[in-house]
Amino acid sequence: MGNKQPYTVLVVDDNLLNLRLIEKSLSKEGYQIFSADNGPDARAIAAKENPDLILLDIEMPGENGFDVIKKLKDNSQTNAIPVIFLTGVSEVDSKLKGFELGAVDYITKPFHPLEVLARVRIHLKLSIATNSLIQDQASKLRQVTEAQVSMLPSPGDNPGALFGVYYKALEEAGGDFYDILNISEKITGYFVADFSGHDIKISYMTSSVKALLAQNCTPVYSPAESMKMINDVLVEILPDGKYLTACYMHINRITKKMTIINAGHPPVVCQPQDGEPYLIKTQGDVLGMFKDAHFGTQSINVSMGDKFFVYSDGLVESAQNKITWVSGADSLLPVYKKIAEVPYDKAPAQLVNNLFGDDSFPEDDIVVLCVKV
Repeated sequence: MGNKQPYTVLVVDDNLLNLRLIEKSLSKEGYQIFSADNGPDARAIAAKENPDLILLDIEMPGENGFDVIKKLKDNSQTNAIPVIFLTGVSEVDSKLKGFELGAVDYITKPFHPLEVLARVRIHLKLSIATNSLIQDQASKLRQVTEAQVSMLPSPGDNPGALFGVYYKALEEAGGDFYDILNISEKITGYFVADFSGHDIKISYMTSSVKALLAQNCTPVYSPAESMKMINDVLVEILPDGKYLTACYMHINRITKKMTIINAGHPPVVCQPQDGEPYLIKTQGDVLGMFKDAHFGTQSINVSMGDKFFVYSDGLVESAQNKITWVSGADSLLPVYKKIAEVPYDKAPAQLVNNLFGDDSFPEDDIVVLCVKV
């Protein structure tokens, strides 16, 4: 077994005697001590060494303890380190200010070394327990994310479907979902949906929708019939207030026919082999809300080489800029034109990169499918 690393404590005090007293009492109990006699040095050490705990004097020349903790909490490298104030001030207002700034406790001077040791132990135990809880929750959420992503089909597993995809969930439980339905050798269904809400329940609903698609998107049913049957089931099983916006594209590569079923979703973008990109606008009710829902349906002739983009509203909407997909979809047509020569499998990622680049970030989950006939 390897040696365990000692817990580290940063002691900040402009009084050299206090520094040596605390260093001696904690070192003999197995703690590794860093020390500083001023605020700037303390913050530099905290950022470099990431100690498990900080003992911070309030009354120091230059940056006092309140100034130091403000800057520690504003720094992502140090804001999670628990801070105990060392104070010779007994006023309640001063102590309350320390707590408001993020301190976990205070020790009043003159202090006894055993009191310092006891409080260090207590708050390290609390920190360990909190970090363990955070890691446990993060691990469970990662499992949810991994399970959700594992249900999403990849282009490599569906070579005949001729599609590229970009998928990005901003939270652990993403609200966007897509599926590829290999209905027959030359008939493929492409489904993109956006669940209302982003809670954990949604990740479990994804598997239910995937099962419904597999059961109902078959040669036996027309695309409209498939969506109606799926809607009728979702009305029964979705929690109150939950629904999906969705778009289902059904492509028959033998007859060169494509049927689009729209359920309150952004319009499909057509990029013809030879021609300008345009929107295919069909309006319809959302999935899972109304028993007698009416969906927008449109059938069009397609040609070999045509590309179609179906996506979630996170690609075009911006609450910050007050842009909805209704107003934003048309404005993106020049962007599609710029990527007309990009291969279909790389087009979704290029589209997102052109829109957001490195300087801005989407405000919602995003899924983009590019399908080639």
